Amino acid sequence: MKTLHTSSALLVLPFLVLLLTAEPVCPEEGDGNKGLKIAWDKNLLTVSGPKLPGGQLKVWYLEAYCRPGSTDRKWDQTVIGHETKLLEADADGRRVVLECTLKDGVKVRHEIRAGADEVDFRLIAHNPTDKPSQAHWAQPCIRVGEFTGRGQGDYLDKCFIFLDGKLTRMPTRDWSTKAMYTPGQTWAAPKVSRDDVNPRPLSPLTPDNGLIGCFSADEKTILATAWEPYQELFQGVITCIHSDFRIGGLAPGEKKSIRGKLYIVPADVEALLKRYRKDFPEHK
Repeated sequence: MKTLHTSSALLVLPFLVLLLTAEPVCPEEGDGNKGLKIAWDKNLLTVSGPKLPGGQLKVWYLEAYCRPGSTDRKWDQTVIGHETKLLEADADGRRVVLECTLKDGVKVRHEIRAGADEVDFRLIAHNPTDKPSQAHWAQPCIRVGEFTGRGQGDYLDKCFIFLDGKLTRMPTRDWSTKAMYTPGQTWAAPKVSRDDVNPRPLSPLTPDNGLIGCFSADEKTILATAWEPYQELFQGVITCIHSDFRIGGLAPGEKKSIRGKLYIVPADVEALLKRYRKDFPEHK
């Protein structure tokens, strides 16, 4: 028995030495302090990270749920009132779960996860009532002033969508200036009625895809966002950009799944498009 014990010790000893002398294992990008973190309070989703230009990104989450027929109508007649509550928040800042309750009884559950360079959104919209819901779309409002290093008066040329097969900075061609409310610019998604979008100037153009974004102050980083399905892309009036997700109404008892992404990545446009097409293959 003594011989066996000694032999076992000799076999284990090299492994103990290796463990004691090895370099610490670095966490994967996105773990610990390396990736993005999220927190939600008082209808603001805050994204933070050591490599995030501006230090923090604020998202009004959510600004509004909206009825159809909105393009030429006063905004207060379009909005469906709602309240949002926090259901869960992981201590590491990587995951929050929210629930929106609309005044018509619809419930929308939001599971939001932060990764190395993105925030992932997974939503379930459910109408538990016995009446149809007119909730057709909703607005996450991303405030990009800190990220772009610009204000409302001069951030426009930092922003972009995709037109004619390429990234196009704003103001795009055929920039519209007339609407019930100005300024701003709206691009309706394909197959979405032009009667059912934001009552800001409506572009005659249809985007190539669901991405809208902006460049950081030093032009080295891109912030971009996309949803599936989406109602519109929108450049707003509080130094913001929107990809507004589509619900399309809910029949009694109906449930619908919606997903979204917010990317904060190096300013490599082709890499961004490749990633978008992987995440949203229906738009290849």
